[in-house]
Amino acid sequence: MRGTVWKPEGVRIEPGIIAGSVRFRDAVANGLPLGRIGSLEVRLTRSAEEVAAAQQVRYRVFFEELGARGGLASERRDADRFDDICDHLLVIDTALPGRDIDRIVGTYRLLRDEMAAASGGFYSSGEFELDKLVARHRGRRFMELGRSCVLPKYRSKRTIEVLWQGIWAYVNTYGIGVMAGCASFHGTVPAAHAEALSFLAHQCRPAPEWDVRAVADRYCQMDLMPSEAVDMRAALAAMPPLVKGYLRLGAKVGDGCVVDAEFGTTDVFIILPVETISARYIAYYGAEADRFFQA
Repeated sequence: MRGTVWKPEGVRIEPGIIAGSVRFRDAVANGLPLGRIGSLEVRLTRSAEEVAAAQQVRYRVFFEELGARGGLASERRDADRFDDICDHLLVIDTALPGRDIDRIVGTYRLLRDEMAAASGGFYSSGEFELDKLVARHRGRRFMELGRSCVLPKYRSKRTIEVLWQGIWAYVNTYGIGVMAGCASFHGTVPAAHAEALSFLAHQCRPAPEWDVRAVADRYCQMDLMPSEAVDMRAALAAMPPLVKGYLRLGAKVGDGCVVDAEFGTTDVFIILPVETISARYIAYYGAEADRFFQA
């Protein structure tokens, strides 16, 4: 869930509308379009070349724009070992010239639990005890969302909607029951985000069976202010769009935050069981996908 843009006002989601669609499963399996808004199209990568192009988009956002350290600087790519086991969702602006690898304007990384189990775990497990949550809910299928980014010119509701057409298509295709992952505040000083973090700690915690704690040696307190001292409006105004958007969907936040020095961020953990998604976001994506595949 780490990313820079996610603000789904007016976005609604309906579980199950497209689950079981043969055409839809074929589209996911073969990298065919999963949704479209105007000139923007969303699909999964089809080749290693396209994964590399997505990594270059991530490098432009995380390293060149936001100042992260590391990556494959010589190739201008943000890459790690998880890229080989994840699926990569692309937003492509078909109005731009050139090949699709030159027209990628946004990307999201998707990691299903069975892929993680076969390849050494989840990315988020380096910061949060996600494996314990998965173990408590063995009958559920989990998906980790990560490396969310959109190029500056495309940071709009339309781009986020088309990304989530693709995510919701993927969720339905694979029967995902829980979405989870890290979301970030910019900067490595939690106290700089005291009001927003305290609001999350006091108002956005899950029930015990869904709780996730930061790993012990990286745990940082989030409740930096007493509940009565937190101004809700100010806290929400200071919230990154990615975090605020997930809260609107009904997501909860784990126990403690983690400083990621490499990316220059303070990370929190987002937990979103699919059945808890807020009712006002129900219907839009399922209906849009249904119309798209009937077109």
